[in-house]
Order: sequence, then C-alpha cells, then structure tokens
Amino acid sequence: GQVLELLRGVQRGSEDRKRSLGRLRWALQNEETQQKFVRLDGSMRTLTGLFTSSLADLQLEAARCLHELSHSSVPAVAEACLPVTSYLLTYLSGHSLEFTELCLYTLGNLVVESEAVRKQLLPQGIIPVLASCIQSPHEAVLEGVGYVLSQLLQAKEAPTEIIPLVLDSVLPQHMLRLVCSGLKSGMGAAVEFAWCLHYIICRHEANTVLLELGAVPALTSLLLDLASEIPQDAPEGLELLVCPVLRCLSNLLAETGSQGQGRDGRLLIALFLILQCFLQQHPFLVHECLWLLNNLTADDPFLCSALLSLELLPALLQLLTCSQMASVLVLTVLCNIAEQGPLQCQRLLRQPLLPRLLPVLALPNPEAVGQCLELLHLLFLHCPEAAADFTRHGGHQALEQHQSTPELQERAQALLDMVTQPPGAPSACQATVPALS
Repeated sequence: GQVLELLRGVQRGSEDRKRSLGRLRWALQNEETQQKFVRLDGSMRTLTGLFTSSLADLQLEAARCLHELSHSSVPAVAEACLPVTSYLLTYLSGHSLEFTELCLYTLGNLVVESEAVRKQLLPQGIIPVLASCIQSPHEAVLEGVGYVLSQLLQAKEAPTEIIPLVLDSVLPQHMLRLVCSGLKSGMGAAVEFAWCLHYIICRHEANTVLLELGAVPALTSLLLDLASEIPQDAPEGLELLVCPVLRCLSNLLAETGSQGQGRDGRLLIALFLILQCFLQQHPFLVHECLWLLNNLTADDPFLCSALLSLELLPALLQLLTCSQMASVLVLTVLCNIAEQGPLQCQRLLRQPLLPRLLPVLALPNPEAVGQCLELLHLLFLHCPEAAADFTRHGGHQALEQHQSTPELQERAQALLDMVTQPPGAPSACQATVPALS
C-alpha cells in the first residue's frame, strides 16, 4: 500500500513531484521496499522517465532513487534496472559533478550484483566510456571510475571478457599515472586504481602491456617516494595504497620478461623502511613486503649481495619470529641468498645466524621448519665448517626431534648425517634432500 502510494505520488505529475521522489528515495533504503517497488507495474518505467527528463532537479532526485535501488543485494532488483544502464553511461559525460558521481556509483553497485548487467554494459561500451572519464580532472569522478572498474575486474568472467578490453584501451596508462601521482593529487583514486592494477596482474596471463608501459620502474619509484615520506608525515590511510602497490610489483617481478627490471638496491632500503613503519599497526603489510623481497632476491645475485652489503640482514632476522608466515618468508629470502654459493653463505654466517635458527626448528610449523632445514642444507653444503658450529650450539638435538615427522624426517636425517660426518668426508646428501619449490 505505502509503496504504491509513493509511486502514484511520483506519477501524478503535480508540482510537488520532487518531494514525492525525495520520500520515495528514503523509502528505497529498505530492502523489502526495494523489492516491492520493482515488482509494481510501471514503476521502473516511471523512474526511467524522470531520470531522462529535461528537468535537472527531477533528474538528480530520480538518480538518487536509482542509486538506492543499486544497493540491493537481490539480483532481481539489479536486473529491474537493466533498462537504465544505457542512460547511466550516456550521462557520465554529465552536466553536474554530483550527477556524474551518482551515475558512476550506481553502475558500480549494479555491476557487483548482476552478471546480466555486466553482459549488457560491455556491448553498450562501458570500457570506452570509463576510458574517457578517467581523464577527468575531478578527484570525485576519478574515484568513482576506479570503483566501477575494480568491480568489473573482479567479476568471474573478467579474465576472458573484460581484462582484454581494458588492456586494449588507454585505461592502463592512466591508471598507472594516477596510482603514481597518488601522494601529490588524490589518495582515494590512487588506492582504487592500485587495486584495479592488482586484479589485472593477478588474473591475466602475460602482462606485457603493463611491462611495456614501464609499470615496474614506475611502481618502484612510487615505493621509493612512499618510503621517503613515511617518517615525516605519512598521510592517513597510506597502508591502503602500499598494500596493492607491493602486490602489483611482486606479481610483475614473478613474470617472465621482467628480469632485471626491479634491480634497484634502493628498493631494498625502501622496503625495510616501510616494514619498520607498519610493523606495529598493520602487521599484514610485513607479509606483503617479505613476499616482494623474496621475488626480488630469487635468482638475483646482485640483489642478494646488495641486501648483505646494505647491512639489512639484522633487520631481516628480527622478523623471524614475527608470525608463522613471516618466518617462512624470511627463511625463503635467506635461502635465495645461500643459493648464491660459498661466498654469500660465509657472509650470512658472519651474523649470529645459526643460534637464531634453533628456535625456528622448535616451531609447531612444518612449513617454517622445512624451509629452515633447506637453509641449513645450503649452508652446510657451501660451508662445511658451519655444520660443526651448529652442533656446538646444540643443533644435533634440534634436528633429532624431527626424525619422527613424516614430511621432515628425510631432510632432518640427511642433515644429521652431514653434522656427524668427519670433516673432509665427501658429502652424499645432495641427492637425498629434495629442494623446496
């Protein structure tokens, strides 16, 4: 009854139609009312008519009603809005900022809830329209574009149907530009577009487009800027930008074709500055930083050596007990260094590394223990004197406790054999220790 009454008030066309629309908007904040409204005959036709009217104030009020409807998590409500999508796109080159913003967020909300809406928007040209909106000078519009894009890029059909269209447009270069100017212009838009880039990179096979646009050096230099800002006046919510930027860089460096692109010793320092800054308040960023550190040092003699020369090892070892995941990642980075051979192993052993590894072997975390055994194997292999040193620290007992753990016993036994071997005896353990992938 009440919903019908509201609809009639809007249909009547009296001079207080704007007031009726205002009342309808308040009512549409309720899930149940939304569903009743879209089921009423002629309701969406009436709303569409007002949304496309030539009276700017009625148009804006109708846009607010559509925005309320777009918040519904019921697909039927989103699908009732299908007739409006082409108008929403047309109006993105709209007359008022508030109107453009409302249209963007309405589209973004509809995209989340309904595959039917997404399927309709692609042929209607949503990607070219967003590509033109992303060149707007208005922060509010840019943030809205980022919101719509991030919803589209998370859709299940994104890898096949949406990402290729985005990569074929001017969107990537503008996204990268806006992410990298986030500190100077607008943080909100930069955060949205950083996540957009992340969704593309982690769901797309070869990111040649982004690599050719210079994404690796651009994001590297952004992290250097961020790290230099941190101690003085880190803007509120900086961690929200740092997280996707670290992920983008990590995943790009893991790709073939990006070799040598992240080779900047300053990036290692920047990562440790970011680590120190966020360790207490946002510990989740520790994992992101370590993940990137691992991808930087994997098979890279230059950065492995730089990490030691820049005396970052003590700071790295402090993170050994930070969390289960952190300990695994720290040990993986140490393995990357130890894999470089005798010289780097000797440099590692100049730090009190072996005593730090004993508590790790006592952790109830098979993955960390496994990675620790892998590190010990590399150290003993390249510096046999380390095995005797390890025994002096009580390493024998630490290894013995893993002889009964099925997934670790083989490696623990191989290390015990190395530890108990007389010096100078040939090492036969290389074949028996499976390398961790």
